[in-house]
Amino acid sequence: MKIGKATVPRSAICTSNENTIVVRGADLAQDLIGQINFGDHFFLLLTGRRADAATSAVLNATLVAIAEHGMVPSVQAARMTLAAAPDAMQGAVAAGILGSGSVILGASETAGRLYVEIDQEAAKHNGDLKAAARAIVAEHRASKLPIAGYGHPEHKARDPRVDALFNVSLKAGGGQRFVEIAKAVEAVIPEIVGKELKLNVSGAIPAVLLGVGFPVNALKGVPMLARTASLIAHLNEELSDPIGFALSYQATRDQQYTGDMPVPK
Repeated sequence: MKIGKATVPRSAICTSNENTIVVRGADLAQDLIGQINFGDHFFLLLTGRRADAATSAVLNATLVAIAEHGMVPSVQAARMTLAAAPDAMQGAVAAGILGSGSVILGASETAGRLYVEIDQEAAKHNGDLKAAARAIVAEHRASKLPIAGYGHPEHKARDPRVDALFNVSLKAGGGQRFVEIAKAVEAVIPEIVGKELKLNVSGAIPAVLLGVGFPVNALKGVPMLARTASLIAHLNEELSDPIGFALSYQATRDQQYTGDMPVPK
């Protein structure tokens, strides 16, 4: 990340005056409110471009796919935070989102960067995506880097969300190159890793989004945005049916102390 040299703050995203709010060159009140869904608005904010039909279908499908997945760590963190501070939903949402790292929610970005690397590598292999995938996955394995987007603790066969997203992309006319790259990685993993690791939703999301021109640097933002909606739902439920302290009690009950004990005198 480079430190900017600008001496004047600037942005191409939004401006306003006493009569008009302008978002990416459009009048918010006249051109956007009631005229565009939230997923398409997110794409406009992010890129400055209007989503075409394929982009709209794919992006909205990914947001639906990753929003909710039960009592995952981000949800537990948020619910326990709200239990301790029930007047601060914003803090509880933040607690859930702060865990968006390389393992939770950030895996889509890591997988997307892997796919871009394979896409570039393919030129060295006469366009053979499987050979390019084999070379890059082997490099990552040798460097002890995780192969993000593959394997799932519950879904041992392919995560059911994968084919659902791939079908949306194909039906909507999204680009399939990165879908094919994702499949090529899945195909070469057994010979390199020594076991099958099937695609999961974090591998499918960048495969379909990169195919519609979504910026790789913003890939982590998709699961973050989607999970925010889920966190608000969980926190609303927490206010009426609280389990935050129950989650805490379970951790205390199951804890095994592994430290030293005082020496008897």
